[in-house]
Amino acid sequence: MKYDNFINILNSGGIGILPTDTIYGIVGSALRPEAVERIYFWRKRDSKKPPIILVASADDIRKFGVMPGTATKKILAQVWPGKVSVILPIASGRKSALKKFHYLHRGTRTLAFRVPKPAWLRQLLQRTGPLIAPSANFEGEPPASTIRAAKKYFGKKVDFYADAGRLVSRPSTLIKMEKGWLIVLREGAVKIKN
Repeated sequence: MKYDNFINILNSGGIGILPTDTIYGIVGSALRPEAVERIYFWRKRDSKKPPIILVASADDIRKFGVMPGTATKKILAQVWPGKVSVILPIASGRKSALKKFHYLHRGTRTLAFRVPKPAWLRQLLQRTGPLIAPSANFEGEPPASTIRAAKKYFGKKVDFYADAGRLVSRPSTLIKMEKGWLIVLREGAVKIKN
């Protein structure tokens, strides 16, 4: 599938429906507050709930003021690339990042990231930069497994639809690091022990 048109739209601040490494997501640039707010509005997402951010590599999380320690880096190397989203704190010394990315962390001072496994998706992320990618549905409704289902939710409210057929997967596993412990917050596509 050719993604050049979609990449141009995303780089211009647009939003759309894209297959991810799990299910269809409604995606937009994580570095453009207007794109993020547009997704929150049309998806009817809880305004206090931070999004998961897809990144091309672990190095990209530094753009957001996240500075993982040695133990966390080892965990990231084990779970990425893969269907594991990791909640990480914005470094306490990075007050400018806390202020700049408030539209993403929503007061939590943490952000969730995932490096997806499919090479095509990581290559796309290298060209678009980090993307927020909540599932393509209204808050609390079933995720769209087809473009037809996604269109029932969003119609002409998004700028593109990238059709990859039917996608059926569990959501990503959600973990966080706290005081040296790995805590599983949501069991998903990957099984991880606490």
